[in-house]
Amino acid sequence: MTRASNAQGVGLSKEGLPGWLDPVVHAVETVEPLQLSRFLPPEDGAGRQSAVLILFGEGDQGPELLLMERSSSLRSHAGQPSFPGGALDPEDGDPTGDGPLRAALREAEEETGLDPAGVQLFGVLPKLYIPVSGFVVTPVLGWWREPTPVGVVDPNETARVFTVPVADLTDPANRVTATHPSGFLGPAFLVESALVWGFTAGVIDRLLHYSGWERPWDREKQVPLDWRS
Repeated sequence: MTRASNAQGVGLSKEGLPGWLDPVVHAVETVEPLQLSRFLPPEDGAGRQSAVLILFGEGDQGPELLLMERSSSLRSHAGQPSFPGGALDPEDGDPTGDGPLRAALREAEEETGLDPAGVQLFGVLPKLYIPVSGFVVTPVLGWWREPTPVGVVDPNETARVFTVPVADLTDPANRVTATHPSGFLGPAFLVESALVWGFTAGVIDRLLHYSGWERPWDREKQVPLDWRS
């Protein structure tokens, strides 16, 4: 699929989704912004509009999420596992309309090499804010209806691309509280040899919670962000 045809055909559809995604669809339709994060977009309209793709697929171990690890050389969020995504380009269109849908698919294609033709977008979460980078982020949810090979497209941007079984994300043994020298405490996941924390972990944490998939876990179990050292 060319970028032009992708831009023309972008939209949301719940038709034909697997039944196990029903709780996620319900959560997306009912969650309020402050239930996701205390960091919401500035009322004055400041911040750089961006989007991420929260892509659910079905792998050998059942439902899974697509994640990537950002290059350690990047200025913003270097080395962090994250959803594919990035800032909106003018070609993506209206930031208050379907611009974030186009941006999420475009960035995912550029970062992971996936074919957007195999992705069915089914929901959008409220816009959130990342104070440290000034991004206003629209989380766009998709179903990987027809999976295609993925991998690192540009090593300057992406260190690796990987999938994580939802069962691993909900496993209490993999759940920790990340601690930052600044005093930040937040939910995190030790999966696929990575510590998923920050914005990405916060969104996953809330999705698991409001989808009813969350299992009780030890919030006193803390891991410093320099856990590898």
